[in-house]
Amino acid sequence: MITTLDKNTALVLIDLQVLIVQLPVEYPIAPVIENSAKLVAAFREAKLPVVLVNVNPMGSAGSKTRKDSNRPAGGTLPDNWLDIIPEIKMEEGDIRITKQTWNAFFGTQLHDELQKKGITGIVLAGVATSIGVEGTARSANEWGYNIAFASDAMTDMVAAAHDNSLKYIFPRLGEIGTTAEIIEKLGK
Repeated sequence: MITTLDKNTALVLIDLQVLIVQLPVEYPIAPVIENSAKLVAAFREAKLPVVLVNVNPMGSAGSKTRKDSNRPAGGTLPDNWLDIIPEIKMEEGDIRITKQTWNAFFGTQLHDELQKKGITGIVLAGVATSIGVEGTARSANEWGYNIAFASDAMTDMVAAAHDNSLKYIFPRLGEIGTTAEIIEKLGK
């Protein structure tokens, strides 16, 4: 349950980019996109920062390490694979972050950009719940941000991983609520 939002809160949307939203997810992507767009509109109306994060792991240190994963070899990527989806219209003044890892703070200017604006809290949403959203949330907690999670604006490729993040990890890092609850708190 969302009890309050800091006066200086930013919306941070994780990996709502052309290629990522096409991945097979356990909970439908359409409501995630719709709720994310509602959050963007509400934050802009409240004149609060919107941070749009995409991921480009190509060449990162993590992309070169051994893993016990049977991921298929990559094919040709579309030219627009890094673009934020059109439903989330980027505007002048939005903060754009390209990360190489699960965590939007690691190796990026995200913390510096938020500090310049006096941000003390963030609302997190996006894809995938247990990867980019959770990775960013763990770091946000370490930086001391108050975190609210928009539970109906995130999904994952693995249902158990999504559910684990929402049930066990996120309550230890912040508060969880719906898009409607978050938008209601923005108005107060």
